Amino acid sequence: MASARGAAPDAEDTDEPEESVYDEVVTCEKMELSQQLAVEELITTEASYVHNLQLCVLDIRAHLQKKQLPDLDLEGLFSNTDDILHVSRRFLKALEATATQKHEQLLCISTLFQEFKEEMETVYKIYCASYEQALLLVESYHKDPKLQEEILETLNATVPHTGASDLSFFLVMPVQRVTKYPLLLGKILENTPTSSSAYSALQAAVHAMAQVNTNINEYKRRREVATRYTKAEHLTLRERLARLTAHSIAKKTTRLSRLLMHEAGIVAKTEDKEYNDLEEKFQCLVSSVAMLKENVASYLGHLEAFLLPTPHKCELQIDEGPARQYRCFAERLHCAVFPEFKKRLDRLVCQPLCSLSDMLVGPQQLVKKRLDKLLDYEEIQDRKSEMGSVTYDEEAAMNTYLAINALLVAELPRFNQVALQLLGQILCSLSALQRDLAAQVLQQAEKELEQMPHGHMPLPSFWKMVEDTLQQSGTQLHAFCQTFETVMPSPATQPLNPAEERKVLSLVSKHGPDKLYQVTSNISGSKDLDLTLQRGQIVALLQSVDTKGNTNRWLVDAGGPRGFVPAGKLQPYCPVQSQQPGMQMPALETSTERRRHSYAFPEAPRPQVATFTPAFQVVAGFSFTARSPQEVSLQAGQPVVVLEPHDKKGSKEWSLVEVNSQRGYVPSSYLVTIPVQEPLGWSLPV
Repeated sequence: MASARGAAPDAEDTDEPEESVYDEVVTCEKMELSQQLAVEELITTEASYVHNLQLCVLDIRAHLQKKQLPDLDLEGLFSNTDDILHVSRRFLKALEATATQKHEQLLCISTLFQEFKEEMETVYKIYCASYEQALLLVESYHKDPKLQEEILETLNATVPHTGASDLSFFLVMPVQRVTKYPLLLGKILENTPTSSSAYSALQAAVHAMAQVNTNINEYKRRREVATRYTKAEHLTLRERLARLTAHSIAKKTTRLSRLLMHEAGIVAKTEDKEYNDLEEKFQCLVSSVAMLKENVASYLGHLEAFLLPTPHKCELQIDEGPARQYRCFAERLHCAVFPEFKKRLDRLVCQPLCSLSDMLVGPQQLVKKRLDKLLDYEEIQDRKSEMGSVTYDEEAAMNTYLAINALLVAELPRFNQVALQLLGQILCSLSALQRDLAAQVLQQAEKELEQMPHGHMPLPSFWKMVEDTLQQSGTQLHAFCQTFETVMPSPATQPLNPAEERKVLSLVSKHGPDKLYQVTSNISGSKDLDLTLQRGQIVALLQSVDTKGNTNRWLVDAGGPRGFVPAGKLQPYCPVQSQQPGMQMPALETSTERRRHSYAFPEAPRPQVATFTPAFQVVAGFSFTARSPQEVSLQAGQPVVVLEPHDKKGSKEWSLVEVNSQRGYVPSSYLVTIPVQEPLGWSLPV
């Protein structure tokens, strides 16, 4: 009995280990089964997901494209679904291939997620960032009965088995799928023993997909922040003033103060070489696009003006011969070749260039806003260093700057690259269009050349003929000029009429006889300050150079108006001897008559005045009333004696005269010089 009682405990001890081993085996089998089910769920749901994506892209979107609904934004709805489908197909194919790897399947799945991590993050973050906008579009389509009816008709025709009544059923699938990857991998990891060789790899895969979702959410947040500032607002002055508050004015003042301190070197700037390089390339791209737009518009305008046939229609009224052929050629270029070139230029160059310019507006606004937020960020950082903490709003402002900066640093390289490629393609299109235009013009010109009288002449012979023709024409023109000068005597040999004589006297009194020149041919002023003069007119030289130092244009006084004339059309005036003997023009001033003042300049020898005009007399052209003891009154037509043609300061606006034994100053412009001869042929002004 004792032995029996002693044997019983031994039997019980033997049963307990067997039960624990059994339980452990059962647990391992359950974990293995759950693991297999989780792997199967991953593969089957991925296959279903890819199938639904194909329905979305190849059936639903294609059906809507055929309808060509103008109010339906397919790009806004489906975003980059094509890129997601491409990545998901490859991922599914590789995932299904792991089924052949019995014991290494979990390791292969983990490696597969690591390999596709970057591609998935790239395509899914773009889709998720635009998903909210797609939902807003779907909601707006609900308010349009006709458009909603077309969408429902498409869903019933392409995917009736899904029972979907809205596009949002398919649009949400990529968002749900990328967030489900960490959960599916986590379920596999839960049913994998820690001793398994694939455990650490599965952990890395779970962490990688969780990081992908974190990066997607951060990218979405940055895009939402940037979207607030990329829209260019066109506000009126009233609207801008309405937005001004005490807070906004204080914030703008702080920014301006901070910017001035940057420029003055009082505080250091936050240097970011990577961003500065990107912004410099971007600004260079912006200026290049703007300059190209301006140059293309100018080029098109000049080309159209160059090809205008109007001058040949109006000026060459010749109905036959080479001139008519050239006119027809010019009309063909302007009416047929140029319109086609302009149409192609607009489609291949102007429209893409305008689209590229519109693409640059958003980043430009974001770059500008980044500077504002940087100034806020620096100010808050300084306050944080002093106070040790910041408010919730200040923390949000700092995060806004960090989000904008991170987004620009991440996307500007790609944006610059794509924009530069587009600009290069536009320039290539412009060059190709110009080559085509040149080829068309050359082809048309060769056709016209064949019909010309000398079209088949060798080129050296043609140029020899042109040279001989020009020489012959030059000889004829020279002979014509000589004949013309013979028939039409030089203006210097023509006597002056009384009006011209009076003007000559006035010019002599102002400038002296050695400054007089005569116009040899008609002058038509084509520029500002140029004079229009007739052949034979007398002028006085004021300056033998223009304002730019050109000695071919002289400044002259034409007896009232002053301006520039070509120097080659002037010759020194040689006066004709008066036909009335004994009539001479006395000088206005002589050394004996001139009163000397303390301020007078040294006496200079005066040139001899030729006796070529009749005697003259100075009279008052207008009445003048003295206003001080130094002045003297005049009556219109009253003879006066000019003592000094200037005042005590040398100004020629006043002249010292003697009238009725009284001396005083009168305005020089009130004096008129008239010849004393009979008959006068004119009356004094009243």
